[in-house]
Amino acid sequence: MPARDVVITGMGCVCPLGTGADALWEAFEAGKSGIGWLEELKGIDSPFRFAARIKDFDSKLYVQPRKTIKVMCQEIQTAFASAGMAMEQGGLEKGAFDPDRMGVVLGSEMLYGDLHELIECYRHCAPEGRFSWNEWGEYAFKDLFPLWMLKYLPNMAACHISIAHDARGPNNSIVEGGASSLLAISEAAAAIERGHADAMLAGGSGSIAEFSCMPFRGWKHLSKWDGDPEGASRPFEARRSGIVLGEGAGMLLLEAREHAEKRGAKILARIAGYASRFEPPANPWSERSGRAIRQSIAAALTDANMQPEEIGHVNAHGDSSVEQDRQEAQAIRATIGNAPIIALKSYFGDLSAGSGAVELIGSILALLHGKLPPTLNYEEADSACPINVVHGQMQPIEKPAAITLNQSNTGQAAAMVIVKE
Repeated sequence: MPARDVVITGMGCVCPLGTGADALWEAFEAGKSGIGWLEELKGIDSPFRFAARIKDFDSKLYVQPRKTIKVMCQEIQTAFASAGMAMEQGGLEKGAFDPDRMGVVLGSEMLYGDLHELIECYRHCAPEGRFSWNEWGEYAFKDLFPLWMLKYLPNMAACHISIAHDARGPNNSIVEGGASSLLAISEAAAAIERGHADAMLAGGSGSIAEFSCMPFRGWKHLSKWDGDPEGASRPFEARRSGIVLGEGAGMLLLEAREHAEKRGAKILARIAGYASRFEPPANPWSERSGRAIRQSIAAALTDANMQPEEIGHVNAHGDSSVEQDRQEAQAIRATIGNAPIIALKSYFGDLSAGSGAVELIGSILALLHGKLPPTLNYEEADSACPINVVHGQMQPIEKPAAITLNQSNTGQAAAMVIVKE
């Protein structure tokens, strides 16, 4: 049985630029950044001074039944809302499909938690200003919400979404850092291609914009930018100095072509190919060569049966880190050449597990509108990043195919080719 065509019929997102795909595109057209100062840390000498946080999102407008909100952290709420938007745009209603033939695959990560929920615990455990583990056993259970743990399990977003939409087919959660959601979308597409499902909700959600993630992730990788926050994320630019932490979610409705056409759904794009590769460091202190990025690009093109010159634009991972951007840029140059490059983290920072899905939605919107959003803050080219970065203004799209890339900081690289039809 030949593999079935997989098409995208719906999409939804919640990110620092707004809620919904329309808000995302409006921000691109306006050149609007979602990065700002952290008010709670204003005046404090801290490397973590700015971030790209979600604003004006009201979960009560999207989460039903509302009582489930109390067992959902923000990452779960935004994934849930994004899935609902994707289903609404795709016109696929609960009960109108075989529930055993619909599934959910979601990219997730460690959910760090909201420090405000732990304030009373810490206060009781530090009666004299110094934390005492001897008090933790008593007050942790007394002061914490009894179902607190359920709010922060990485697989819960996929569970809530599948229950809400009665999707009883393949279900999985992938935790692979910045590559998570692109890997999740690839797995969902594979399930449809193999005939294991007719439709899948796939994407990812993440948040690394809370202070609670700092003890786990450290400060070293953060942007050292000393100007306004909007200028801090500078993918592939000579003055880039590190990543900007963000948060967000994106979900897409994938269907087998015949399933979408049978019900008269509007097809937004086709998933033509995808691939992933891995490159471990030679030792914990060494840099990678970028081999996995090059291999994932080449393999995705082969899977799509396409040549590099057929690619109209590359949606790069481009997280504004000095070394990672260099590796990715050189891998793109070696495999695709001089194709136009966009780097959407310049608008909303690193959304971690949510990045790939939101960025893929950005490429679909660009294909639908026929123009590429410029990469913000690209003012001085870096000779170590020899690529054709779109900057300054929107650029017309000349070819209907795009490849989007993501990498994790542990060496995973993912690539996906989409085509507007």
